[in-house]
Amino acid sequence: MTIHWNSFSEFLAMGGYGVYVWGSFGVNALIMIVEPIMAVQRRKSLVARLKRQSRAADRNKES
Repeated sequence: MTIHWNSFSEFLAMGGYGVYVWGSFGVNALIMIVEPIMAVQRRKSLVARLKRQSRAADRNKES
């Protein structure tokens, strides 16, 4: 089976499935960009919370 398009617009249309193909590609690309950013933010938040808890525990030991 050979895939051949006569024009770039036919390539983008993907035989009538272009919206599905390119929509899926776009959603996947968005997730691959957003997920690492969210992971870094969650890690920073967790580290900050653990530091606060550690300082609070140290203050309680001193009392």
